Amino acid sequence: QVQVAESGGGLVQPGGSLRLSCAASGFTFSLYNMSWYRQAPGKERELVAEVTSAGGSTNYADSVNGRFIISRDGAKNTVNLEMNNLEPGDTGVYYCHFRNWREYWGQGTQVNVSS
Repeated sequence: QVQVAESGGGLVQPGGSLRLSCAASGFTFSLYNMSWYRQAPGKERELVAEVTSAGGSTNYADSVNGRFIISRDGAKNTVNLEMNNLEPGDTGVYYCHFRNWREYWGQGTQVNVSS
C-alpha cells in the first residue's frame, strides 16, 4: 500500500527552526520526485519545495527560498524539510506529496509560528 506520512510539526517562535520528515512506503522511492506543500488557513494549497528523484535538483517557492532546505534519504525512504528563520506567514498544514499515475498526499502536519 502506497503511503506517505509526515511528522515533525509543532509550535515555534518567529526566527526559530523546525525539521519535517516524510516517510514513504509501498513504492519505489528512488523513481519519483518528492514535494512539500502547505496550506494556510483560508488559502489554497501551495508548493513549498520539491526534489528530483535522484536528489540532484531542488526547487523552492520564492517565499521560502534561502530559508528552507529539502533533502531526501534513499536508504531510509524519507524526504525532509529543514525550515529556518520561520515567519508567522509560514504557519499552516504541511503535506508530503508525490505523483505517479495519480497524486498521493500525507495526512499533513501542523506548523504554527507565533510568539
